[in-house]
Amino acid sequence: MVTKNKDMNGNAPDSSPVALLIIDMINDLEFPGGETVLKPAVAAAKKIATLKKRAKELKIPVIYTNDNFGRWRSNFTEIVDHCLNDGVRGQRLVELLQPDHDDYIVLKPKHSVFYATTLDALLTYLQVEQLIITGINADVCVQFSANDAYMRDFDLHVPADCIASDSDIHTQTAIDYMERVLHADTTPSEKLNLDCLLERSPTLPL
Repeated sequence: MVTKNKDMNGNAPDSSPVALLIIDMINDLEFPGGETVLKPAVAAAKKIATLKKRAKELKIPVIYTNDNFGRWRSNFTEIVDHCLNDGVRGQRLVELLQPDHDDYIVLKPKHSVFYATTLDALLTYLQVEQLIITGINADVCVQFSANDAYMRDFDLHVPADCIASDSDIHTQTAIDYMERVLHADTTPSEKLNLDCLLERSPTLPL
């Protein structure tokens, strides 16, 4: 049984057996090869935005797990502002997926959302058992994160239309790997039954 300390500093008030992770979608894409990621990333962002809306209607927590662009002092608000206002390649991504005030934010220094971040503690306090993983790049940060989530015994859902990379081949290879090795459910987002996920894994008692 997980005991939740209601007086935890920076507490997580939500409680849900399911959480939605959005990986690296707040992104200027101003890096070599970013132009090849743009089109598939925008397509994925549209699907993620719809999935996010459905999740929030069911009170499923939304967690943005985002690269800090190699700057340990990065401020997430500044990253959002930069992507929206500086004419960068990834502006459309952020227009589609701008975080809401009640979304959770976890900045990461490396590929996996779990490495040297507070995500483990957050998921514990949210009492999460299943993760819906979305974002870019499918064969790098998404797959690294899914590996670490699998080793932590989370049930994984990686909607195939909510991830992207610099090529369809790389994305499909990642999907095949996560299905085969991590036993991830890659059902497309529009067919993912969120009500069923919530019913399948009741929230642990406080």
